[in-house]
Amino acid sequence: MTKGSYGQFCPVAMASEVLCTRWTMVLVRELVAGSTRFGDLRRGVPRMSPTLLSQRLKELEAAGIVLRTPVADEIGIHDYQLTAAGQDLKQVVESFGVWGQKWVKTQATLENLDPALLMWDMRRNINPAPLPTQRTVVQFCYPELPANRREWWLIIDPKAKVEVDLCSTDPGFDVDLWVTTDLKTMTAIWMGLSSVREAQSKLLVDGDPALARSMAQWLGLSPFAAQKKIAG
Repeated sequence: MTKGSYGQFCPVAMASEVLCTRWTMVLVRELVAGSTRFGDLRRGVPRMSPTLLSQRLKELEAAGIVLRTPVADEIGIHDYQLTAAGQDLKQVVESFGVWGQKWVKTQATLENLDPALLMWDMRRNINPAPLPTQRTVVQFCYPELPANRREWWLIIDPKAKVEVDLCSTDPGFDVDLWVTTDLKTMTAIWMGLSSVREAQSKLLVDGDPALARSMAQWLGLSPFAAQKKIAG
């Protein structure tokens, strides 16, 4: 029996022994979403310590859920890829997310605001299709936050190695669109609890008119944003 075993032969109990330790399912969510490098995983779980992240990755590797492989020509760097068993968890993660979107009360959810996590998730789900074929830079500003967490830049460049990148310091490019709002409003839009149209009075958008008009089409939302909310 593993440490902390439920001592039951039930498959739910056995799966819980592997997956229900603190942060494990959130880490699996990041792996399912496509993050493979330690640094990217950290950005997806910013409140998880590096030591605990390393420990959970080792546990997932030991459980046959993650395969750790060295990256060629990059000393000390590894990729963390989901195995077949790990890929099978995609439906589990999706079911968790759907349940949370439907049944977790909105106000409790919006108490857990984090600009780094929000912008990282938005970056992942940006839709480049409505955007110009050249580099596009969108700057987001949350005036109520401390100076070191207030400004963020999304860089969308179809010709770059990383098509959509995120910077927390000025990348030095000309900005095409400025979006100023409060963090709660942008989080609500990302979660599908509000929309760009509904939040217009709380959004200050300046710059390229075409980019501003198409914001609802290219803005990256939660994969669960379309799920109808049942809990208040």
